[in-house]
Amino acid sequence: MALEHAKPGEIVDLAPLGSGLRQTPSTAIVKTAQFEAIRLVLPANTEIPAHQVPGNITLHCLEGEVELDIAPTRIRLKADQWTYLDGGASHGVRAIVDTALLLTIFLDGRGASNSNL
Repeated sequence: MALEHAKPGEIVDLAPLGSGLRQTPSTAIVKTAQFEAIRLVLPANTEIPAHQVPGNITLHCLEGEVELDIAPTRIRLKADQWTYLDGGASHGVRAIVDTALLLTIFLDGRGASNSNL
């Protein structure tokens, strides 16, 4: 069964999930040929090992706090903060507390990641 994505002009509620965060799955909000937006939900102590995404990405912390390992540095991203990573940058994520992020991945026109956007 395909996930239903937001339609152009549709309002998507990104308000904090609060106590319901742990029970809420990560959700693909929209995917077009140019970008994909995902509400990424990470319960405390959840880790995403270091990996690379060919396309540029942005991470907006909607609530909580994560630690980003962006070789060779480590940063903390807290609620209401935003960061940008170049395509191909190795990065890992660890949730310090229950966290929700808005992840945007920029794609080439064919729906594939592309670091030249």
